Amino acid sequence: MQEMRDTLAAKAAELEAEIAELESHKGESGGISFGKRIGEGTNIAVERMSQVTTHDSLTRMLAEVRRAQAKIDEGTYGRCDTCHEAIPEGRLEARPWATHCLAHS
Repeated sequence: MQEMRDTLAAKAAELEAEIAELESHKGESGGISFGKRIGEGTNIAVERMSQVTTHDSLTRMLAEVRRAQAKIDEGTYGRCDTCHEAIPEGRLEARPWATHCLAHS
């Protein structure tokens, strides 16, 4: 189980670094204008929307990793949070932070 703890800790650190990188650009501002043609303002707006989506996705994944870490401490790691059945080993190998079986993910 220590190997899984280490794997999850490494993933959490990786996600935290990615989130911090995205958040470090929050203060950047610039005038965005939208016209009939795709211009620099439109490109910036699209890029920012993409960054928000990425940030949300990383935040959700970090919450999953932290939940998996808590499940190790609780002794319920490898069991679905919804149905409490065992999560298939292949799923845990591919996604060690999985807290739900495929039917409930």
